[in-house]
Amino acid sequence: MQRLRTSSPLRLVVAFGAGALTVLAFAPFSLYPLALLGPLLLLGLWRDGTPRFGFQSGWAYGIGLLGFGVFWLHISIDQFGNMGTLAAIAITLLFVLAIALYYGLVGWLTVRLWRGRGVWLFGVIPSLWVLGEWLRGWIFTGFPWLLLGYSQIDAPLGGYAPLVGVYGVSWLVMLSVALLLCLLSPAVWGRFWLAGGLALLWGGGPLLNQVAWTEPAGAALRVSLIQGNIAQEEKWKRGSLQPTLELYTGLTRQHWQSDLIIWPETAVPAFAHQVNEPFLQPLAGEARANGSALLIGIPEWDTESGAYYNSMISLGHEQGSYAKRHLVPFGEFMPLKGWLRPLIDWLQIPMSDFTPGDSPQPLLRVAGYAAGISICYEDAFGEEVAEALPQAAFLVNASNDAWFGDSLAPRQHLEIARMRALETGRYLLRATNTGISALIDPKGRVLAFSPAFQQDVLSGEILPMQGMTPYVRVGNWAVVLLSVLILLVAGARAVRSG
Repeated sequence: MQRLRTSSPLRLVVAFGAGALTVLAFAPFSLYPLALLGPLLLLGLWRDGTPRFGFQSGWAYGIGLLGFGVFWLHISIDQFGNMGTLAAIAITLLFVLAIALYYGLVGWLTVRLWRGRGVWLFGVIPSLWVLGEWLRGWIFTGFPWLLLGYSQIDAPLGGYAPLVGVYGVSWLVMLSVALLLCLLSPAVWGRFWLAGGLALLWGGGPLLNQVAWTEPAGAALRVSLIQGNIAQEEKWKRGSLQPTLELYTGLTRQHWQSDLIIWPETAVPAFAHQVNEPFLQPLAGEARANGSALLIGIPEWDTESGAYYNSMISLGHEQGSYAKRHLVPFGEFMPLKGWLRPLIDWLQIPMSDFTPGDSPQPLLRVAGYAAGISICYEDAFGEEVAEALPQAAFLVNASNDAWFGDSLAPRQHLEIARMRALETGRYLLRATNTGISALIDPKGRVLAFSPAFQQDVLSGEILPMQGMTPYVRVGNWAVVLLSVLILLVAGARAVRSG
């Protein structure tokens, strides 16, 4: 009877629903308590389950989370991948089914190591969960989207981000879930201590949020972010280049009083060498004459090697280039390109065969300071963004979320960018093609933003910052190694106990 009950299809539906419910913890809904409720329901299922059911229900949870949370992936495949709606949906579902397997593995291992009310429960559960998230953000170039820690950017646990990063916040979320699970058990020992530990954990975050981990390094800078709002389907058409250049140049000339002006990712739909003499050189001269710095998203082509790069170039008194290092599989490059060349030609995605830039690269200097640059998807990798510190005085993320239309993607991406600012104690300037452009302070708060799908110039002041947060010093390895150590000890105990 127990085996039948724990493998009931209804319980798998509950696990799927728990994953779907967790999506509401992330932007734009931001109901952060649901980041505890969803996993809590899942752990309740795992508590009396078999390892096999742990895998099945974990997989169902992951399908619910990713199926509802990142279903927007089908938009770019459908509208810009030349595949059709049904094929795009099928590919997206296959992707979701594959990525959700991480949660299945976590479920299988959790049930295998479950030891009732033992104190190791409080380390095993968050450690397995976070290692699953970390592996998902690393294997096959990684897909670190919808990590539980991101949902806590406006919650008390967000105060821990400068210490332990987003994975560490995920760890604390799952520790909270384990404490809640024990508190809600009918015959639990030490209820007072469990409640006290939970209160201490959640009370410590707001106190840590008052700590100034970094400090100003100079006078305020006036910045302007240009959001051209050019539709993705129009952007790469042959006749769009000149109107695009005129639009961005016109908006820029209205804001030469700013110290730094930023255009978004691939704002210029042409290679830099094609528009260098007629456009870039005169624009750089204007910037120098007005005492301003320009940072422009534009592809660069190495005519000798034939490689081309998704780049940001600086114009003005200080000139340089940054080439995107972490490319999006199937969007910016094709894995196993030699075998899959026919698929590249069939998809017909513009600029889908970029070459990754060198890692590391010298930091760009703009407006007199070194800046930590990331392009679009790169800001989802906190350890890579942190490589620019402590030299970088502020962060810049240039993005193009127009690929995913009016979906959850731009809101979720902004939430990720906010976490990078909080982890590093730096202002982050987010310039996008169609939104959401934003000025974000070192506490991860949005100071101002441009509405999505509107042409806008977002201007404001930021402070260059110096110093390092604890997270920047140690990166993700502190949380990862702690989790591995806990699981090694717990695994050894499980083997000894049979």
